[in-house]
Amino acid sequence: MKSAEEQLKIVKRGIVDIVTEEDLLKKFQKSVKTGKPLNIKYGIDPTATDIHVGHTVGLNKLRQFQDLGHTAILIIGDYTAMIGDPSGRMSERPQLDRETIMKNVATYKEQAFRILDKDKVKVVFNGDWFGKMNFMDVIKMVSKFTLAQMMEHDYFDKRFKEGVPLSIHELFYPIMQGYDSVMVEADIELGGTDQRFNVIAGRYLQKESGKEPQVGLFNPILLGLDGKNKMSKSLGNYIGLNFTPEDMFGKVMSIPDTLITQYFELLTDESYEIIEAMKEAMAKGENPRDFKVKLGEAIVRKYHNEEAAAKARFFFDSLFSKKEIPYEDNVMDWNDIFENEAGVSAVTFMKKTAKKLLSIELSGADAKGMLPGLLIDEKKYDKPMITKSDFTAKKLKFKFGKAKPVYGVIYIK
Repeated sequence: MKSAEEQLKIVKRGIVDIVTEEDLLKKFQKSVKTGKPLNIKYGIDPTATDIHVGHTVGLNKLRQFQDLGHTAILIIGDYTAMIGDPSGRMSERPQLDRETIMKNVATYKEQAFRILDKDKVKVVFNGDWFGKMNFMDVIKMVSKFTLAQMMEHDYFDKRFKEGVPLSIHELFYPIMQGYDSVMVEADIELGGTDQRFNVIAGRYLQKESGKEPQVGLFNPILLGLDGKNKMSKSLGNYIGLNFTPEDMFGKVMSIPDTLITQYFELLTDESYEIIEAMKEAMAKGENPRDFKVKLGEAIVRKYHNEEAAAKARFFFDSLFSKKEIPYEDNVMDWNDIFENEAGVSAVTFMKKTAKKLLSIELSGADAKGMLPGLLIDEKKYDKPMITKSDFTAKKLKFKFGKAKPVYGVIYIK
């Protein structure tokens, strides 16, 4: 095991706040002296089917602790997810039913294990304890806090002062997250800076329960692709772990230049020295695009593999950079797709080709929304119908869609 000082230096990478660093060093020193690993807690609420790279900031830190020999505890918040974390929100989250939550759990675990060593992690559900509580247990738990303490939460206070509705059940969330720390005997809890209140609630409850308070390690909030808001699926500014290599690479290439170094620091294993050299190079006028390419390759490589990263870069260069769309990669026959019809509407054309090539079921509204971007033989197509007789060359090249383009060649017999 590395020395306490070495471990402290390693885990501080990408961390902007520690409560408290002195306590953290003491925990490392005690662990080194006794040979007993620390319990490292990280919680995820399964509120959607996908994990995005914003979630991986905490998961990567948890993996770092695993590699240092400590015990990783991944808490699946099947009960806290029924409330939804109010941190950073000016409105109540929609409440999810338990059936939806449990469907999400399976995909969360599979995606989390792409980062964590699944043989060295304890996966627990906070429903294991909350589901066994009676009402008296709940009263005892929440009675540890006063309303004044709850209003120290930035967003509770802000919503109250601005007259934005604040439901009683939302006040339960930080208490429940804090109680999780008591139940798993957490030594350290990981989270974004928006989790500070919840983590400190855990320290307080541990102390009230006669246990040694945990240390909180806080990473900065990863901004989404818009460069303005926290990465969020609901805002559409995210990169999902289940994205194809091509989509993942393309999303990285779309980020503002100002996010390049933050993404390198929080989403890759690149050294500080190299990241600082990149900052200096860009400040001197080197093209940020070159560093985005390296970032895209690094992220695709991490969640797919080396070959996928190379193919994703080639695809992007062909499709967007050189403007050489690889139409011939997708060759189809008109009669197979459109069942010998002499002509089809532009909307039907888009729906059927998207389904054939990408297994995407476009709605009529989605297809209509894409009509302005429909290209036939590399020219904008604005007719309502596409007919075989319009193409004397007996083939047509087509492309539509931006984020996930659909393109190919259709031969007409």
